[in-house]
Amino acid sequence: MARKIGLYGIIAYILYGLFFYWYLFYFADTSLPFEYEGSKADPATFLNGRELMLSEEYSKIRNLLFFLSTPFEWLFYLFVLLAGLSGAFKKWAGQSSKYKIIQTAIYTIWLTFFAFVATFPLSYISYSLSKSYNISTQSFSSWMKDELIDFWINFGTMFIIVAVLYWLMKKSQKRWWLYAWLLSVPFTLFVMFLQPVVIDPLYNDFYPLKDKQLEAKILELASEANIPSEHVFEVNMAEKTNALNAYVTGIGSNSRIVLWDTTLNRLNDEQILFIMAHEMAHYVEKHLYIGIAGYLLLSLVGLYLTYRLMNYAVNRWGEALKIPAVHDIRSFPLFLMILSMLLFVSSPVSNFVSRYQEMRADRYAIEMTGNTEAGIGTFQELSRAGLSQVNPPLLVKIFRYGHPTMLERISMIEEYEIEKMRQSEE
Repeated sequence: MARKIGLYGIIAYILYGLFFYWYLFYFADTSLPFEYEGSKADPATFLNGRELMLSEEYSKIRNLLFFLSTPFEWLFYLFVLLAGLSGAFKKWAGQSSKYKIIQTAIYTIWLTFFAFVATFPLSYISYSLSKSYNISTQSFSSWMKDELIDFWINFGTMFIIVAVLYWLMKKSQKRWWLYAWLLSVPFTLFVMFLQPVVIDPLYNDFYPLKDKQLEAKILELASEANIPSEHVFEVNMAEKTNALNAYVTGIGSNSRIVLWDTTLNRLNDEQILFIMAHEMAHYVEKHLYIGIAGYLLLSLVGLYLTYRLMNYAVNRWGEALKIPAVHDIRSFPLFLMILSMLLFVSSPVSNFVSRYQEMRADRYAIEMTGNTEAGIGTFQELSRAGLSQVNPPLLVKIFRYGHPTMLERISMIEEYEIEKMRQSEE
């Protein structure tokens, strides 16, 4: 049975990979609808021939890597179970210490290490790809340092999850999912509160905006939206990437708006103010807190479904998977596999909500600044810097895009311009 499950898993993964290779390289049409040709959203109007070619090449390969990476993670966890590695980790942990908490830490470090080794080739391919297309400027040693930071953060997080989760499972085999969710609420909020001041600085240097003239303009814009001025930071990213970005992070007193220094170097002040207005919209419209609420609701449903699916899988295939009971720590790879599958399946919904919020923020930025030219120039430069497709394939948009496509963002601004012209004529 174990061999049959493993064989079916490998066949399913190969067929899945072939489908997305065919879809991305031969079936999907990324050309613009004819009504947008020659518009400001047409990449041919702001990218040269070489940039257009590189954009298509890079996007196809990067999207294929995305679709291959997540199911590969499922296949890895399935292999860990079928090969008895999860049982071996538990055995090694038991032989190393008589203390339960140390045994849990040893089990977790082995699983984290094997997962790191298994996924390292795909991570390296992704790094090499971005390097070859001049998106990444990061040295191998710097990239490896970030990978190792990821490893230890993943280990620490996973250790806490394993220790708490399996303690709850043994205390209540029918309600552990609910208690786990209740504990996850303060834990999630605590991590989000710490992230800007503890986790993010492990990777990059953050500091208040250096350009004081630009800072004065941003502060003036922020005051119009009643946003605390101390929440604007810049981060040193030029040594790692040529891509541009700005984002909102943290909650409460640690919340802040962050600008990459690449964004500051590549865009003019008017374009940066447009981005700032966009990020301020997330504060004004409480998108961060709406996102937290949505995440917590989704995690409640996800944990309940994980509980049901784990019981079903152990009852039906427990012997083949070498899992004697759900509350045995050997079932943890199954827990991670099911949770990852549910996150992947639910991503179209969460991405749809995110795209709606981002479109609202774009609209807010246009109305706040009144500078449509800066908005269009910003999105065109974002496309150029990241070699992103203006009109990506439908499945890529559904599963990958938490922002509207550049076609949607630029055309929305053009429609706003037309609307304003009509109003002025009336």
